Amino acid sequence: MAEIVLGIGASHTPLLTLDSPQWSHRAAADYANKRLNLSDGRWVDYPTLLAEVGPRYADIVTPAHLERKAQLCEAALDRLADALATAVPDAVIVVGDDQGELFSPSNQPAVAIFHGEAIRMSDMYGQDDTPGWMRQVGQGYLMDDTHTLPGHPALAAELIAGLVDCGVDLATVAQVDAPGKAGFGHAFGFIAKRLFRGRAIPMVPLLLNTYFPPNVPTAARCHDIGRMLAQVLRASASPLRVAVIASGGLSHFVVDEDLDLRIINAFTLGNAEVLRSIPRAALNSGSSEILNWVLAAGALQGLPLRWHDYQPLYRTPAGTGIGAAFCEWHPA
Repeated sequence: MAEIVLGIGASHTPLLTLDSPQWSHRAAADYANKRLNLSDGRWVDYPTLLAEVGPRYADIVTPAHLERKAQLCEAALDRLADALATAVPDAVIVVGDDQGELFSPSNQPAVAIFHGEAIRMSDMYGQDDTPGWMRQVGQGYLMDDTHTLPGHPALAAELIAGLVDCGVDLATVAQVDAPGKAGFGHAFGFIAKRLFRGRAIPMVPLLLNTYFPPNVPTAARCHDIGRMLAQVLRASASPLRVAVIASGGLSHFVVDEDLDLRIINAFTLGNAEVLRSIPRAALNSGSSEILNWVLAAGALQGLPLRWHDYQPLYRTPAGTGIGAAFCEWHPA
């Protein structure tokens, strides 16, 4: 039997790869964004959002406050990296979304698993004309060059076969032929760069289409797939020690603390129904990455949430930014 020895959830926002003064670059993108997503399903531009809520966060988007938030997030990431080092997993399953790094509108699977030897990263942020701050993001995402991470073909093949037997129709990826054109993206590179601390831990990427309708899975379906993933691991003849990591989220690009805290509370209580019933309207744009956490929570059901931290990272007066969350599940 393969054993899940650790569960982790970690946001992967570009803010976590930048110094806090550089967060202004992401704020500028919010000001220009014509489709900021609200949890009721509406899309608004920044002037509309500001007119609706007012500059209620103006007092906490100061340089000193942002720097304090950056320090708290770094401490949380350090704790998760410590937990991963202590658990000493033989393999890590990372549940993440693809945002045009590996897949495209010509081929957009709802759920896919990579089962090759070499996970080749996209170098999307390593081009000669890339601005300096974006190059820094690329370094934090392992997307500044065509880096290669080790896969775990045996475990991946077992997961694919087991999930298909459970009724999950999967796409599979065995290789990346031209990482200069299409390769693995930030959901996977950030975890390896920030939490692995240079260790070559074999990874099985599980890619969810969270961003691009019409084939985005529901929260209930994601949770079900997570439960089946745990079932396949329990039935394995391999004695592997496995960590399951959710990458991304929570709410963005307009922070919704109520939504985020409701989800974290559901993790704490093991309340699957809350997670399964998150409406599609609340899961647009960046907030869709919450689905990565829902799938991971399904796999981790029965494993206690031992620690969590939540930092709403506001970067404009009207409340755009990200609800950054960090969670750790493990046995007693």
